[in-house]
Amino acid sequence: MTRFKGLINNKKIKSPIVEAYKTLRTNIQFSMPDGGPRTMIFTSSTPAEGKSTTAANLAISIAQSNKRVLLVDGDLRKSVLHRIFELPNLEGLTNILAENRDYLEVVKPDVLENLDIITAGPKPPNPSELLGSRRMENFLEEAKKEYDTIIIDGPPVLAVTDAVILAPLVDGVVIVSAYGQATFDGVDRTKAMLERVDAKILGVVLNRIPVSQASEHYYYYYYEEDSQPRGQNKTMRKAEVGV
Repeated sequence: MTRFKGLINNKKIKSPIVEAYKTLRTNIQFSMPDGGPRTMIFTSSTPAEGKSTTAANLAISIAQSNKRVLLVDGDLRKSVLHRIFELPNLEGLTNILAENRDYLEVVKPDVLENLDIITAGPKPPNPSELLGSRRMENFLEEAKKEYDTIIIDGPPVLAVTDAVILAPLVDGVVIVSAYGQATFDGVDRTKAMLERVDAKILGVVLNRIPVSQASEHYYYYYYEEDSQPRGQNKTMRKAEVGV
């Protein structure tokens, strides 16, 4: 039995979803020519597309590959990771950024094997300023000394500016889109906003695909230059994730 509902933390369970996250893990690992990203943000176009659960499950999958992982709730306005993992949220990222606290004072260690978590903490009056501050940069640099991978659950791009502010501080961004909710226009606008700040977009994860239509497959999209002149120089291609 899994401890946390909706998560893949039970190593003994073999399912298409577990395998999908392993494939996603591998795809992200090889998404950059000089090795996989050490720091990344998971975001979405709009709220409630499943980015937090996707970020949490990928963090678990990476931790299960014997990598030390830090999962950070960077959605300071509507944090959910503490609920997903049933953790207290009295202190967290807000305290690190607003009070110049050492992250070791607020981190929740060993939530699962190889996985530590920093929740969002109290809701601040100025999330954008905190996330774009020098203290955020310093926190990431310090955490990289202890962890192989740092995953930030960020806010939706089209809802607030926070994710766009965070994007230049990390190695890559993953956009999570919900089947039946996300639109190509919304994803394209999200992509454009991230590219304006020179964010490295690793790809798009399309989740919540009905079993009847996807045979329990997940899909991972990536952007590449389109060599054919079709009015746009970018195209979004699809690569299957899962079995």
